[in-house]
Amino acid sequence: MYNFKNDYAEGAHPSILNRLIETNLVQQSGYGEDEYGLRAKELLKEKLGNKWATIHFVSGGTQANLLVISSLLRPHEAVISATSGHIYTNEAGAIEAVGHKVIGIATTDGKLKAADIEKVLESYNLKPHVVKPRLVYISNTTEMGTVYSKTELQDLYAQCKANSLLLFLDGARLGHALMAPGSDLLLEDVSRFTDVFYMGATKNGGLLGEAIIFNHSGVGAEFDYIMKQKGALLAKGRLLGVQFLCLFEGELYLKLAQHANLMAAKIAQAIKKEGYHFLSLPQSNQLFPILPMALIQKLTEKYQFYIWQKVDEKEAAVRLITSWATPEDVVDELIQDIRLFAPEGVPVNLS
Repeated sequence: MYNFKNDYAEGAHPSILNRLIETNLVQQSGYGEDEYGLRAKELLKEKLGNKWATIHFVSGGTQANLLVISSLLRPHEAVISATSGHIYTNEAGAIEAVGHKVIGIATTDGKLKAADIEKVLESYNLKPHVVKPRLVYISNTTEMGTVYSKTELQDLYAQCKANSLLLFLDGARLGHALMAPGSDLLLEDVSRFTDVFYMGATKNGGLLGEAIIFNHSGVGAEFDYIMKQKGALLAKGRLLGVQFLCLFEGELYLKLAQHANLMAAKIAQAIKKEGYHFLSLPQSNQLFPILPMALIQKLTEKYQFYIWQKVDEKEAAVRLITSWATPEDVVDELIQDIRLFAPEGVPVNLS
């Protein structure tokens, strides 16, 4: 069975494995002071157009979210998130476990807007009897596969600055957002219009790893102490340094994300032609088509994917995710099976 459940089912891109083998016996300093990691950080600063950025490599996304948020908030401060946000739904209460309330905002597309932030601030103004909103958490791509435009991110950042809030962007799938068809957002824009963000390798060709990036000197001071104290500072930091150097010394990071997006776009187009609709706008490598239960049952015999949300007794939204390594022939087979197993009476969109 082929796995469309996630984009980290494969190991790593061969060029990363080869580089790890090539450098295996070259002795390096530990704890992030290896030459590969140091070069990767300088390279990332160049791509960001931000020489003031401070960069730290950690092993995973939940770890990155927990480290960043817990280090930036005082005990009485809270974080604002979409209710679809990863810290709200999928991290076993990691943020609450260290004493910070997550204020959830329901959205239709997974994206927060400036008006959403304003409403929260109006609701949490009874000082000192309620928590103090201090940080806004967003994901790009969102957990619904949608993508922030440059204007949307800029407006959100302006709202944060006007209210002394920090903006933190979860970039576990940032490459897919940057390479989404029609996206006008550049990596430089992300560095300019957030206080801190991270770029994920785990879901885009790496064995593991996320690069946490603090965009200016006023944020993230002494974060290395936090990493060490929380067990996130790897002795063999070279394992992360080599991977990020390999992904960013050329255009590999963006090319891998583009492949995943193209495979998803091909599936989305075929699903549209069959007359089916989507829970959210297909923009990246995450798709949420609404399909008949009869079709879903047949597809589960050959493919792994999540049934995301029940619509009614006859239909449900499923989540399909493509990766940097998804073969096009598997995509073609899935499309053929969707057509083959489609129940009779389904309207076909011939436009």
